[in-house]
Amino acid sequence: MKNLVFILAIATFSFYSCNSGQAKNNKKEKTETTTAQVQTVADNPSANTSQAEGGSILLSKNVFLEKVWDYNNSPQEWKYKGDKPAVIDFYADWCGPCKIASPILEEISHEYAGDIYVYKIDTEKERELASVFGIRGIPAFLYIPVEGQPVMMSGIARTKEDTKKMFKDNIDKYLLTSN
Repeated sequence: MKNLVFILAIATFSFYSCNSGQAKNNKKEKTETTTAQVQTVADNPSANTSQAEGGSILLSKNVFLEKVWDYNNSPQEWKYKGDKPAVIDFYADWCGPCKIASPILEEISHEYAGDIYVYKIDTEKERELASVFGIRGIPAFLYIPVEGQPVMMSGIARTKEDTKKMFKDNIDKYLLTSN
């Protein structure tokens, strides 16, 4: 009986987060909103990322180094370069929980427009960035206050509503409160 409970617990957990070492779906599925709604600044680092209307921002390594943290020049010390708090979503297109989190984070990016940035990093395309943060399972979320150390969390809640509440609670706790 204990083995059955253990197996069910593992099966349930694997639905809510993906292990980045698992075999990937080679069909190159597109997420519901990632491709359509995410502002891409991968090739244009000077793109305006402070738009009042919000929206997720897809980061490349070069833009990450310019706008978030230049780990090449300060590898031992976290130095956030942004002017507002940020959430970074480490995701992959083949990851089921990532597909659930993506439209929720897009909503969050509009609700908190002007207060935070919502960045996205495709772990399949930006393997070095995923490695720098030790990403082993996705989705993973890095909450970055303007001052202080970032906080990494992974996985989503059981429902879309609980996942949105989780994001809002974490944003309020780690990004928008004065410590």
